[in-house]
Amino acid sequence: MNSALQTLQDRGFIKACTDIDALSDLMDKEKVKFYVGVDPTGKSVHVGHMVPFFAMHHLQNAGHLPIALVGGGTGMIGDPSGKTEMRQMLTPEQIQQNCESIKKQLGTVVDFSEQTDGSKGQAVMLNNADWLTNLNYIDFLRDIGRHFSVNRMLTFESYKQRLERGLSFIEFNYQLLQSYDFLTLYQNENCRLQIGGDDQWGNIVSGIDLIRKKGGEDCYGLTFNLITRADGKKMGKSEKGAVFLDPELFSPYDFYQYWRNVNDADVFKFMKLFTFLSLEEIAEYEKSNVNINEAKERLAYEQTKIVHGEEEAEKAKVAAKAMFSSNASASLSQREGMPSLELERSQLEEGIPVLNLFAMTSLASSNSEARRLVSGGGALINNEKITDVKFIVTDKMIDEEGELILKAGKKRFFRIILK
Repeated sequence: MNSALQTLQDRGFIKACTDIDALSDLMDKEKVKFYVGVDPTGKSVHVGHMVPFFAMHHLQNAGHLPIALVGGGTGMIGDPSGKTEMRQMLTPEQIQQNCESIKKQLGTVVDFSEQTDGSKGQAVMLNNADWLTNLNYIDFLRDIGRHFSVNRMLTFESYKQRLERGLSFIEFNYQLLQSYDFLTLYQNENCRLQIGGDDQWGNIVSGIDLIRKKGGEDCYGLTFNLITRADGKKMGKSEKGAVFLDPELFSPYDFYQYWRNVNDADVFKFMKLFTFLSLEEIAEYEKSNVNINEAKERLAYEQTKIVHGEEEAEKAKVAAKAMFSSNASASLSQREGMPSLELERSQLEEGIPVLNLFAMTSLASSNSEARRLVSGGGALINNEKITDVKFIVTDKMIDEEGELILKAGKKRFFRIILK
């Protein structure tokens, strides 16, 4: 097998390939252009979206040529694959803003800078709005739509699942548009490979078929395992919700903590998928005499460094160690990486209801959630357990550093800084 594909295989990425032997031969002969698409349905992707882009990183390092395709056009419709209901419609302005934000996030994993030494493939980012938004519908139906069988489309799992709940006509067109993307990239960029999650198999195969029917060369599809955690939950979900890459939506400290607290059974699998550590180094952590918590800390540090940078990773690491080893009495410098909120000291002098205070933070999304946390015995302020939902937090609770450290459960902390 081609060495780049073998790397993906050894690290646990590959689920299926349309013709892995032929693809391997092609990649041995030449640098292959390949693409993965992402629809800008929000301002941030979450970690569950990142598997294909980590695979893209390894293929780029092997000299192959990545195209990250942002779906400025398809994002106006929404992919029904893996979804139980229709996506919310976004305005063109929202989509453009999301595209710009997502490009920055993907740049933490894929190198979009100009390559001059040929050591790795040149990556580019394209937007399918450039060729989709001005399509003539009648011409599109005549030239593209005639190559698609409705009967065959309905055999794909992504459509079968949605038919039970209702599939809109606008979503039904999505597969045609994604297939047209592959055709356009093949014709304009000589792109021969599409990669993506396993839920994209039907769309990828349809694109390959369209290229063939339009007289093109053999093209290929490579899909990756949809990652779930050992507890059966979806990858990228936490108590707070989705684990976004945007630090405004999910702080670097919480991001670090997400990886630090993964199930023991997931640690080495996630090291292979979500870090750039060599397989040899990961194998050292897999040895039975290595403390699993050390491996978790390395996983959390490496992933946070990739996404948020080394400085934020260091802050999160120091803060996490301090909070869990010193009974929440960490110094100001050790607390620096924690998620925080500034309040006027006068607010505490007047007193703040405990439910309101927790609801101001990422520890509780609402007063109702804060109520459940307090009444369930999971709320602490400076290590003092608060069980009275009517409790009033005052300046008498300020610690020696002049702050409040809120805690939810065993592993979630939040810092209240007083001005």
